[in-house]
Amino acid sequence: MRISDQIALPLDWPQGCDDERFIVGDANREAYDHFRRWSTWPVRSTILVGPRRSGRSLLARAFVARVGGRLFDQAERQDEELLFHAWNEAQESKRPLVLVADQPPPAWGILLPDLRTRLAITPVATIYPPDDELFAALIQRLFADRGLYMPADALRYVVTRVTRTYLTAERVVEAIDRFAIAERARLTLPTVRRALVAAGLIGEEGE
Repeated sequence: MRISDQIALPLDWPQGCDDERFIVGDANREAYDHFRRWSTWPVRSTILVGPRRSGRSLLARAFVARVGGRLFDQAERQDEELLFHAWNEAQESKRPLVLVADQPPPAWGILLPDLRTRLAITPVATIYPPDDELFAALIQRLFADRGLYMPADALRYVVTRVTRTYLTAERVVEAIDRFAIAERARLTLPTVRRALVAAGLIGEEGE
């Protein structure tokens, strides 16, 4: 998937090989570009929210490693005093702070007023559920990680039959791979269809 045409100035986060693990699509392009333009943030902190297994931690880790920032995953579960001091330190040191969470801060139930005030002015970047194109790309990448190739007709079948979530993409690949190994079968459309039924990812009518 091409990403070079999507990036506008200022381009202050050089791309490296680690970034290749993050597949850019319409569902996450806004968040991806937000990190590439980090020098324009109003404060040296940001909040990244989105579904689990969406690559949010991958994106955040790649960013903080590249710019020398600090990351708190599952930020909504962290100690509030710790987050408060980390936020202040980020402003003083100019080293960005990234807070990864399921939802934006209003849903965190923050008790510390000073932290609540600071997070209220902190920009939020969002990764959304995958569309068909990103979902298909994720499945292809996960199969490629296992040294396997998913035929185009089988990939189209999966995308149009299963619930489209990041976690489902992983479950689909695991189920098909296990089934194919157990049956000593090639990755064909019939094999994929049977694997999804056996795993309960589609109903019998999916056949």
